[in-house]
Order: sequence, then structure tokens, then C-alpha cells
Amino acid sequence: MKKLGLVAASAVISVTMAGTAFSSTTLNAVKERGYVQCGVTTGVPGYSNPDDKGNWKGMDVDVCRGVAAATLGNADKVKYIPLNAKERFTALQSGEIDMLSRVTTWTLTRDSSLGLNFAGVTYYDGQGFMINKDLGVKSALELDGASLCIQSGTTTELNAADYFRANNMQFEPVVFDTADQTVKGFEAGRCDVLTSDQSQLYALRIKLANPNGAMVLPEIISKEPLGPVVRQGDDGWFNIVKWSLFAMVNAEEMGLTSSNIDGKMKKPDPAIDRFVGKEGIKGSGLGLSDDWAYQIVKQVGNYGEAFDRNLGMSSPLKIERGLNALWNKGGLQYAPPIR
Repeated sequence: MKKLGLVAASAVISVTMAGTAFSSTTLNAVKERGYVQCGVTTGVPGYSNPDDKGNWKGMDVDVCRGVAAATLGNADKVKYIPLNAKERFTALQSGEIDMLSRVTTWTLTRDSSLGLNFAGVTYYDGQGFMINKDLGVKSALELDGASLCIQSGTTTELNAADYFRANNMQFEPVVFDTADQTVKGFEAGRCDVLTSDQSQLYALRIKLANPNGAMVLPEIISKEPLGPVVRQGDDGWFNIVKWSLFAMVNAEEMGLTSSNIDGKMKKPDPAIDRFVGKEGIKGSGLGLSDDWAYQIVKQVGNYGEAFDRNLGMSSPLKIERGLNALWNKGGLQYAPPIR
């Protein structure tokens, strides 16, 4: 009887697993269309910004490229759709874009009431303040009565209000629709202070005519986990975007780069064999080809490569890894294993 019970249980499990075949309407649409529609900023250096030839570059752009490499086998098969902060969620909800990769903070409200799913954290950030050095201020606690340039439709408005109220200070908001308008307003003297995520402040500072005339204050007043977003209701696509980012993080931890992955996969290593699709679950669970993770690393690189060229020491921003180092190097970047 026990043996029959085990056989019966096994049969039930087989039927159940067979009934969970992969399905994603978004992936089907992407394959039929031949490219991923990715919502990005209207232009923030280091994250998503067109170069002088019109080619989009940045950390958020590389996340889009990773998804294209995984789904279509070609990281260049992406259509970038510039969106301001007010437009971004509507564009995703309406189906105008397949994914949003646009310096967007993961919050409870956004994750629970907008019909959206955050697929991971690309960058652990926090809100800060940038001032003209002539203002003579060394701390955000000296900003009582200051005017603040703020981009509308972002978490920065509420964060600033909370911070000033908690410290018994007043401020005058000067609100703009886009990052470019915000930095131009700051440069034109429309406000004393520009507030945004601290990494974006470094990105916006290099747009100033005199970057050395501005400084970023030391205070960080919020948690801003930035990451890619998809619509709720398509778990298959959610998994693809999520694991494309996880593959980049895992690749860095495993020492796999765009330049060495071909050589590394020739040597016997169970973990690498699973990563590149020689063994294990391969691509079936995601509805992708077996080499989906290999294609991401080969064409886009691992997380560290993307960080370094877009935000880190090989970029104009020169941002330290800090919280965005791997978990085993003192940071928060940690991805579930590919097995």
C-alpha cells in the first residue's frame, strides 16, 4: 500500500508539473515584434542617456539589453522609449512598454496599488542634496528656508517634506517635469538646492557648465532601491526580467565576464555548466533558449562590468561601489543561485 501511495503521489506531481507549462503573453509579443520596448529616462548620464550618435547608454539601458539578449539572443534588439516621471507608470500599465528601467524606487505603494511588480534592485541609492558652493553650506541641516528644485512625480517630494518637517525646517519647492529642466533650473538660480537620488546628483552635476562650482552634501535622507519594473499578471515575463538581472549579479560572483566566459565554460565546472545551460534546468523554466544567461554575459557583461563602465571608476561619475558591491565584498548585491 505504501508503494502504491508513492506511485500515486508521483503521478499527481507529474500531472501538476505538466500543468504548469511556461506561458508569457509579453514574451510572445516581444518575439513576434522582434524587439523589447523599454521605458527609460529622458536623459540621466550613467543610467540612460543617448550619446552624440543617438545610441542609448547607461546602467538601466544595460538591464534592458540583458533582457533582449536573454529573450531574442541579441542585446541590440531594444526600442528605448524616453519617459518623464509622470508618464512612466502609465506607459507600463497601458502596454506601451514591456518593461520600465528608469531609476525607479521600489516602494509599497508602487508595488501594491499600481498593478506593477519590481523585478529586483539594480542600484541601492538614497536621496541627497546638491548646492552651489557659494551658498556656504556644509550640511543639509543648514538648509532651513532654502528653495529646492525637485522633479515632480518622484519619491523626492515626500522625502524632502518628511526630512524638513522632522528637523523643524521650512523649504520652498520649485517643481519641474524632467531631470533636464530640474538641473537647468538649479543652474539658472531658480533654487538654492537640487534634491534627487544621490547617484543622480553626481550624474546631473556633470551636465552643469561649471561642475566644480557645485557640491553634494553628505546627508542621505532616504532608502531608494532602484530597479526594473513590469506589469502584474504575467509571471513568466516577471521571472525573465528578474532572472536576467540575477544572472548579471551571479556572473560577477562566479568571475564570469564578457571576455572570459568562453574560456571558462570549456573547463569542467558544475556551477558554470548550469549557468551557461549545459546542465540543470537550462532555459525551460523561463521559456528561453538554454544559453540565455550566457548570452547576457557575453553581450552585455556581468553586473560589475556594467556598473564600472556606466557609474563606476571607468565612467565620468566615478561612483564607488559602496552598498552596490557584492554581498561577499561588503555590499548588498546578492542574487539567488542559478540551479
